[in-house]
Amino acid sequence: MTTTLLIEGGRPLSGHVAVEGNKNSALPLIAACLLTDERCELLNVPHITDVDVMVSLLEGLGATVTRPRDHTLEITCAEVRSDRPDPAQVGRLRGSVLLLGPLLGRVGRVRLASPGGDFPTRRTIATHLQALLFLGARRTDDGGGHVLEAPDGLEGASFYLDEASVTGTETALLAAAAARGVSEIRHAACEPHVVELCRFLEAMGVGIEGAGTSTLRVHGAARRRGASHRLGGDYIEAGSWAVLAAVTRGELEIHGATPGDLEPITTVLERMDVACRVDDDKLVIHRSSPVALRRLTTGLWPGFPSDMVSLLTVLATQARGQMLIHDWLYELRLFALEQLSGMGADLFLCDPHRIIATGPSRLRGRTLDSRDLRSGMALIAAGLAADGETRLAPLELVERGYADIVARLQGVGARVERLS
Repeated sequence: MTTTLLIEGGRPLSGHVAVEGNKNSALPLIAACLLTDERCELLNVPHITDVDVMVSLLEGLGATVTRPRDHTLEITCAEVRSDRPDPAQVGRLRGSVLLLGPLLGRVGRVRLASPGGDFPTRRTIATHLQALLFLGARRTDDGGGHVLEAPDGLEGASFYLDEASVTGTETALLAAAAARGVSEIRHAACEPHVVELCRFLEAMGVGIEGAGTSTLRVHGAARRRGASHRLGGDYIEAGSWAVLAAVTRGELEIHGATPGDLEPITTVLERMDVACRVDDDKLVIHRSSPVALRRLTTGLWPGFPSDMVSLLTVLATQARGQMLIHDWLYELRLFALEQLSGMGADLFLCDPHRIIATGPSRLRGRTLDSRDLRSGMALIAAGLAADGETRLAPLELVERGYADIVARLQGVGARVERLS
């Protein structure tokens, strides 16, 4: 059954909110637990559906997963009973691609259906497969999905990724950790969640040089030990709450994210005259009158993150002036925001990568379709800023990455209600 979020707009948000652990770190760290037969512990794990799906995938492969405390997972993969993750669950989660390397490392074979999630037909896993082939895997064909074999194990290799894909880099790291010898991964992604995976693998006994740079040297370990790791706060979630406060002319304290991770986002907010301050792990947003930038372009880390571009577009509709927003990384991500035009926003979609917003526009509530995780949160921001009532569905897409979103919105003054 689809769930709808009913939003009564026009109320500024105020109060305190704490972000959970980084969603984009949680999935590769859970997958990494498959590399060892010893117990692993992950702390500050977010309560989101993407994590639940990844946990279910590991349990289907033979892992034992317990939750001894809130936001804590204990995972033991003493034996791997299958090389084929549940196709139905794989179809719900793009992050299921992260199981390729660990399964090749543990059992020498993997059969993975086509991963789902956001934009499944537009985001390929060619870079991920390329890395595995460099490390000695062989592709076979069983009539569907992705089937790879490495019956004699993976071998360290030196290679260049054709794009600095985050999950592509993580896939390469996970496979290289199980390979014999030394691997060098060039044109690697540098995002904080890639660094977190490096630190966790190091705790498992894998030698890694260059974490946080575009060249990673991985010294594979014949046996990986169990390890414990506390996830850092989700800086994308913190940036999302910051935009919600800014578009509603509210004041919000957002706790839990690392200042260095927030800098690419807070720098853009400051340039738009959003009054914000970072103290230790606290991001404070004050009531502001935002102004448009001439141009905003997403970039690889430490550039402005593509995961924030939909939210910034909504902020641009409430800013004074005209702003060109360019997401060069993912085509069609901005298409879901065309719905804002029906709310009164002045938007011009130039092509699959660029949109022009002219503001400030007075938005009116309407029925909206949350077509993916990030645009869904952006449309919630629009509904909170709009006059009247907005209905957004399916809410489940937003809950993939934002835990307990209804109660937390209510906790900072939003008038929202969950409708089945």
